[in-house]
Amino acid sequence: MIVTLIVACEVGFWVLLAGGLSLRYLARMPRAGIAVLLLEPVLELVLLIATAVDLKNGAEPDIRHGLAAVYLGYSVGLGHATVKWVDVRFAHRFAGGPPPVKPPKHGRERAVHEWRTAARWLLSCAVALALLQAAIWYVGDAGDTSSLRGWQSRVLFVAGINLVIALSYTIWPKRAPAAERDRAPAPEELKR
Repeated sequence: MIVTLIVACEVGFWVLLAGGLSLRYLARMPRAGIAVLLLEPVLELVLLIATAVDLKNGAEPDIRHGLAAVYLGYSVGLGHATVKWVDVRFAHRFAGGPPPVKPPKHGRERAVHEWRTAARWLLSCAVALALLQAAIWYVGDAGDTSSLRGWQSRVLFVAGINLVIALSYTIWPKRAPAAERDRAPAPEELKR
């Protein structure tokens, strides 16, 4: 049941996202579009409640419950950024919006960008770890929690990778090509 609900929530996320953006930009109904987009957190709430009820009814915690915790962590930490990323591209493609701003490629600006990305991932991982630990405590010594602990290891691995990436851009910043470093700044760049 939980796996089906996770899949339904994932499909529902993208359906609500497409529907909300279509209402917002194609049908020119921005308020209705935002209302549909605001339904997305309801999916996560339904999944959280269903997972808790499943555990409460005596289900052994396993990979399904771990996956639900990871999905919820992703939604909290990266859900807004994902919606924003898709929104900008949808607006540009279908509603004449400005082109998406590309992340900086070099120097300090790139390092700051990577740390912001890492912070989102760390939030996702922290939420997933907290939910997994809550499930482990809930089950206690009475049940097998090895699958949940396995998910905790995977989540810590993902957090570590993101920290290493951000740290690498801080310690070894990517330098701009010589042609870009030597050119004079454009007048509009000086106004910033």
